[in-house]
Amino acid sequence: MANDKDIALKELAEREIIEKERVVDYNTKEYPVEIVVQKYLTGIETDENELYIPDYQRDFSWDLKRQSKFIESVMIGLPVPYIFVADTEKSDGRLEIVDGSQRIRTLAAFLQDELRLVGLEKLQALNDFTFSELLLSRQRRFGRRTMRMIELTNKADEEVRRDIFERINTGSDILKDMEVRRGVNDGPLIDLLEECASIPLFKSLAPLSETSEKRREREEFVLRFFAYLDGYQTFERSVRDFLNEWIKNTEKTFDDTLKQNMLDEFNRMLTFVSNYFPHGFVKSSKHSRTPRIRFEAIAVGVALALRENPNLNPASVNWLASREFKELVTSDASNSRPKVIRRIEFVRDKLIAS
Repeated sequence: MANDKDIALKELAEREIIEKERVVDYNTKEYPVEIVVQKYLTGIETDENELYIPDYQRDFSWDLKRQSKFIESVMIGLPVPYIFVADTEKSDGRLEIVDGSQRIRTLAAFLQDELRLVGLEKLQALNDFTFSELLLSRQRRFGRRTMRMIELTNKADEEVRRDIFERINTGSDILKDMEVRRGVNDGPLIDLLEECASIPLFKSLAPLSETSEKRREREEFVLRFFAYLDGYQTFERSVRDFLNEWIKNTEKTFDDTLKQNMLDEFNRMLTFVSNYFPHGFVKSSKHSRTPRIRFEAIAVGVALALRENPNLNPASVNWLASREFKELVTSDASNSRPKVIRRIEFVRDKLIAS
C-alpha cells in the first residue's frame, strides 16, 4: 500500500514538473567591457539603447564601496557572474537586461569618470582613482576585459524573465522603494496605500509573486495609480522622484475627506475592471503576474474615463488584444513622459468612445 502511494506521489510530482517546465532557449555570448558599455549607453537618452533595463526592475543602486569592489574584481581578472539578457518580442532586436543591470551601470559610470574608486583592499593604491587617471595602457586592457552573457531568445516571455530575475535576486539585500518609503514616510497617507493594497478584489485582479508581495510591490502599484492619476501629464523622467514628490505634496493636504475620496475612487476603478475586463490586469488566464506598466495604463485610464462618465458601460474591450495596446504596455515601453501619457490616454479614450 505504501509502495502504491509512493508511486502515485512520484507520478503526481512528475506531472507537476512537466506542467511547469519551461523550454527556454538561450545562447552564450562573450563581449569586451567597452562593447557592453557601448551597447548600454548608445541611444539611452532616446530609449533606443541595445541593452536596456526593463520596467519591472527597480532603480536600486549599489553604494560606492560595492561599485568599487566590482571594478576591482574586473581589474584583477576575478570571475564575474553571467549577465542575463533577453531578446524582446519586438523586431528591433534590443536586449532586455534580466539580471546584471547594476554591474553594467557600474562599468558605464566608471568608464565615464562618474565613479571614483573607494574602499579597495587588494588594490589599495587605486583608491581615489577615476578611469581616465589610469595609465592609458591599463585603460585599454580594462576595456578589453570580457564579460559572459546568457542571451535568452524571444521564446522567453516577460513572465519567464521576471521569474529569472526574482529567483536570482531572492535573498539579496536589495531594498525596494516602497520599503524605504514606509520607513521614511510612516503616516496616514502610507497607511491608506496599504489599506488599498489589502483589498481582496485588488489581489484577485492583480496577482503578484510571493517575493513581490513581500517587497511591497502591491503598495507600489497603488502609489503609482494615485500619483499618475493626479499628475501623469506633468511626469518627468525619474519615476522615483515623481512618486516621492507626490507623497510629499499630498501629505500636506491629506485629511479624512481626501482619504475617503481616494479610497472610493480606487474601489470604483477596481469594480469597473472586475465587471468589464475578463482577466483583470493580467494578459490572460495563463499569466499569474501583473506587469506594472499594464496595470498603470488600465487602472489610471479607467479612473480617468470614469471621471468623465461615471455611468460608463463599454460594449467591448477587444482593443486589449490590439497590436497598438500590446506595444504600449510591453516590458520595453519606457517611462518617458510621452509614452506614459500615450498608454494611459489610449485606455481612457477607448473606454469613452465605446
